[in-house]
Amino acid sequence: MAVAVKLPKMSDTMEEGVIVSWQVKVGDELKPGDILAEVETDKATMDLENYEKGTVLHLNVDEGATVPVDGIIAVIGAKGEDFQSVLKSEPAAEKSTDAPEIQTSKNEVSPSVQAPSQIEVPASPDNRVKASPLAKMLAKEKGIDISRVSGSGEGGRVVKRDVEEFTPAAAASVSSVSATESYTEVPVSQMRKTIARRLGESKFTAPHFYLTMEIRMDKAIEARKQINEFVETRISMNDLIVKAVAIGLRKHPKVNSSWLGDKIRFNQHIHIGVAMAVEEGLLVPVVKHADYKSLTEISSEVKVFSAKAKEKKLQPSDWEGNTFTISNLGMYGIEEFTAIINPPDACILAVGAAKETVVVENGEMKVASVMKVTLSCDHRVVDGVVGSEFLLTLKALLENPVKLLA
Repeated sequence: MAVAVKLPKMSDTMEEGVIVSWQVKVGDELKPGDILAEVETDKATMDLENYEKGTVLHLNVDEGATVPVDGIIAVIGAKGEDFQSVLKSEPAAEKSTDAPEIQTSKNEVSPSVQAPSQIEVPASPDNRVKASPLAKMLAKEKGIDISRVSGSGEGGRVVKRDVEEFTPAAAASVSSVSATESYTEVPVSQMRKTIARRLGESKFTAPHFYLTMEIRMDKAIEARKQINEFVETRISMNDLIVKAVAIGLRKHPKVNSSWLGDKIRFNQHIHIGVAMAVEEGLLVPVVKHADYKSLTEISSEVKVFSAKAKEKKLQPSDWEGNTFTISNLGMYGIEEFTAIINPPDACILAVGAAKETVVVENGEMKVASVMKVTLSCDHRVVDGVVGSEFLLTLKALLENPVKLLA
């Protein structure tokens, strides 16, 4: 009997997904464990595994289509079996392709000159570039407009080899230029949709307040330098901050809490989310039980998360369970900022760059490295004094980093 394959909920916050590419075609014989498709969720691009045995009778959506969770994406059954009755028995999935739209105005700025075209529209009938995720990623890394690459894969699909062998045509020799107004619109990714929804809810639901403190980082900088002389896994300044936050949360459990509407949850475990920027937004993998891990263990785990995030290979288990979050923009030279609380946490720590500045110590001026941190607090859970006491503990730990090794 034919079976409808529905899009499963592949992350805790997933409401819809995009079929990036089909790994099967109508007529293929499948067994449990085969990969049906690559699906873009709100967190990562993941393989969708098949659990049915039979023949692919129908693919209900095109590559690039947005599909709601539980929407029918395919039908599997006995060869030659009627699949229409299965489709009629349940609501169909959306079939929109969410293809990028490129529009160019016709208002010429200079009628005396003409230039080579700046925009090439994909040649496929539905005005959509068909390419594998690996080919798209490689094209972005090389700065190649993938719509200009000819595909050698099935149905003209652009694959990795096509991008590697692509040579841009030499620029046409022109004596004059005609400029036109243009813009590009691309559909909002599943990740960006979720970021917008969750942080919008956080910002306008949780009453935020902010506490900023300066921390002397001279000893922490020196400690990191000395530690890295004796360990294989080099630790970063952010690793020191993660460890210091974990110890601080152990001493101030009210900061390590969540607002649940009719009750407050004080988490006894310490799972620290480490915000990481990727091209489409922000991912927050979680260092679990961070207070029990050494600096090198934290460093190794964060490095693995970073590599997986860039390759969009993070799994649901990697980003679930945070009780506190750290967002560090110091590596970009940002001195101070405020962050929006990452649900279900009650607090998030925004970390700026350590900057050399003049300080007064014992009546004398001297140069010191100072870092500003800002704690965003949900006032329904954390009061000003509680947040301030946590920051004082964090300051003491980072200004005397030997305590991190105790």
